Amino acid sequence: MTAPEDAIRARRRLTNKLIAAHDAARLRPFLAPDMNLIAGEGGLLMGAEAVLQAFASQFKDPSFVTYVRTSRDVTLDAEGLRAAETGDWVATWKDAASSGTYLAVWKKSVGQWVLESETYVTLA
Repeated sequence: MTAPEDAIRARRRLTNKLIAAHDAARLRPFLAPDMNLIAGEGGLLMGAEAVLQAFASQFKDPSFVTYVRTSRDVTLDAEGLRAAETGDWVATWKDAASSGTYLAVWKKSVGQWVLESETYVTLA
């Protein structure tokens, strides 16, 4: 059986691949329907649909390349049903890049880990 921390890291790697492929629709199973995301500039996206629409819009930008999130730490709660993931992110466009740190909250739902919330902080 896969350890929860390893499962979360694997799901993060899969989301990175889907973002690199510019495939917003396939990100849906990774998002809780009521998830919230605070983007690096401070904007709030409420609900999985808003997050998916933001990705789809970003993917239409011909200069956008990808986002890569790299886990540094995954910590589970006592019941093993929620986890905090911290790490570093890099956003790349053909002519620019930005980066920073993030905190993601994962929850176990119907046997899978899904994102409940993400907060990104732009540092560079």
